[in-house]
Amino acid sequence: MTRVKRGYIAQKRRKKILAFVSGSRGAHSKLFRIANQQKMRALVFAHRDRIKRKRDFRRLWITRINAASRANGVSYNRLIQYLYKRQLLTNRKTLSQLAVLDSNCFYTILEKIIVS
Repeated sequence: MTRVKRGYIAQKRRKKILAFVSGSRGAHSKLFRIANQQKMRALVFAHRDRIKRKRDFRRLWITRINAASRANGVSYNRLIQYLYKRQLLTNRKTLSQLAVLDSNCFYTILEKIIVS
């Protein structure tokens, strides 16, 4: 039988995985089996933290809105309650940006919601 040289597909796959983990230390970037485990681990962490980032930003926005509304004498809970009652549903990201960047505008919105 003639000698069969292995194709380039498996080499290409291994090379791609080793390139993915090239920033790792030691065997995590040199040996294929360990590098493959490291890649899977990294992807799991990346997926988990993408979900967690959304959660963390929502907490940050709520904290900012709460601080700005309490400075004007209304709790976050009451503010959201008034917004739902008046059907002025704007997202928390926009409200927090108003609270941080344009506090006068946030105050006027607060006054319009509470008075009416």
